[in-house]
This record gives sequence, C-alpha cells and structure tokens, in this order.
Amino acid sequence: MNIDLRDLTLFNLIAETKSLTRAAERNHLSLPAVSARVKDLEANAGVRLLYRTPRGVALTPAGQSLLRHARTVLSEIEHMKSELQRFGEGVQGSIRVFANTTAVVEFMPEVLATFLAAHPKVDVNLQERPTAEIIRGVLDGTTDLGITSGPVAADGIDIHTFSSDHLVLAVTPGHELDAQDKVRFADVIGYDYIGLHQGSTLQHFVDQLMLNARRRLHMRVQVSNFESLCRMVEAGVGIGIVPESAALRNLRTMNISVKPLDEEWAVRERHVLSRRSDALPSYTQALIDSIMNYPGHAASRAAGKQPRPHS
Repeated sequence: MNIDLRDLTLFNLIAETKSLTRAAERNHLSLPAVSARVKDLEANAGVRLLYRTPRGVALTPAGQSLLRHARTVLSEIEHMKSELQRFGEGVQGSIRVFANTTAVVEFMPEVLATFLAAHPKVDVNLQERPTAEIIRGVLDGTTDLGITSGPVAADGIDIHTFSSDHLVLAVTPGHELDAQDKVRFADVIGYDYIGLHQGSTLQHFVDQLMLNARRRLHMRVQVSNFESLCRMVEAGVGIGIVPESAALRNLRTMNISVKPLDEEWAVRERHVLSRRSDALPSYTQALIDSIMNYPGHAASRAAGKQPRPHS
C-alpha cells in the first residue's frame, strides 16, 4: 500500500472542508483531479474512505482512522521541518513534552528556566494535554516525554515517579465547609463550583468523579488557570478543587481557606513518562533529571501526605 504525503495532505483538507470542491480550490487542483486521487486512494487502501452526500462528503470509519494517522504524520513532518531549521541555526537538540495542567503552571516554568540556562542550545516544546493524550503521545512517539499525575496503566512506558500531587478544596473564609477539618467530595457537590476550562487535565478528572458519583456539580464559572480560580473563590463566587501547591501560592496574596480532601484520590503520584526501548539523548535524560531533582518537589514531600488547613 503506497500513500504519499500529497495524498495525506489532500485527504486532511477534504476532511476539514467536508467538500471535494472546496478542497480542490484550496489545493489549486481541478475537481476531476481530486476525485480521481480519492478513488486511487480508496483503491489502494482497499476500503471506502468517504460517503458522498448532497451536502458534501463525510468520513467512513476507515476514513476517520486514515485522518487520525494522516494528521499525526503531517504534524511530525512539520515538527521535523521546524527542528531541522533550528538545527541549522545552531540548536543541538529539541525535546517535546506533553504535560498536565499542574505541571505546566506550577513547576515546569522554574524547571525549564534552570534547564535551559544550563543547555542553551536545546529547545523545549511544552504543551498542555489531557492524561490520555499524554500517554498516547509517548507511546506513538508524538512526544518525547509526558508528565502526569495518578495511575498510569500502559505497556511500553517507563515511569519515573518524582513527587506527590495533593488536591485540596479552596473556599471563602467563613464558608460552611470552612468549619470542617476535612472535606469529602460528596460535601462539595451541593455548592456553586469554580471549574477549569474544558481540556484541562484536572477538570477532566473532576468531571469523571461526577460521572462516578452519578451527580452533577453546579458549575458556576469556568476559568483558564488556578490563580483565576482562587480569585473567584476569594470573591465568593464559589468553591474549587486545586493542587495544594497552587493553593498555598495564592494564599500569600488572597483571602482564601484551604481544606484537605478526605479522599484516596486526593493524593496522586506525579510521573515523568518516556517510551520504553527509546535510547534517550543525553539532553532529554538531563531534563528528566531536572524534573526529578527540582527542589520544590522535595519541599512538597517534606510537607507530609496531607496539607494543614489554612485560613
């Protein structure tokens, strides 16, 4: 089965426009030429890839599978071009990292500041992704490293555990829950809730908790980061679940209270993931070491397994 990059680019364009005509226009081809290339692609694959409808085209299940792989390949090609260009400018290495919200916001800025100062000819591409995408990215090579919290169930991955991630509840001082030493998730459900944006790893985790409990939180507001969430809590808009590190940082400048969550899932191990069998370049291993040895993780471990209430 022979498929070239032009076929993948054209198929991706057809999927985006849902039209052979518009794909032909954007690719500067005639409609008959596009139709012929699609027929050749289907014949080569041995399966139907598109449904023709009066309104355009739709992908068959096989077409959806091809699109997924096509986008991965095209993304890798673009990354290769960018990386080679940077090598031409004197860069000696590039590391792709998929990480959860907590990592991107809470400790990777400091880790990368130190790492990049020590490795001035290495670039890092850090992207926030949900846990499932992080694991999939490590397995299929879309990313070099992944940073997650919680259990990781996947073969073919090396797991480097470096600290614990404590989830706590941020409330306004004087709130009904502020009088409790510890809070259960069931206690949270009855109050207005401040959530993170859809696509956030932590928000996805909370959404899953709601599904498991067969209950729904009253999502009052959704914000883009932990600081905004804590600010909303301070203003009395609602309550919210955040990592302890974010809560303690915002306690310095905001009038909020932090309550431990009395749930097993509230304490999650943090991991750096890499694909097993990959021979990591020395600079990639150096980044793993920088994450593992970040002083803030040692301080977190020394703080104990459960945070103290603050007000």
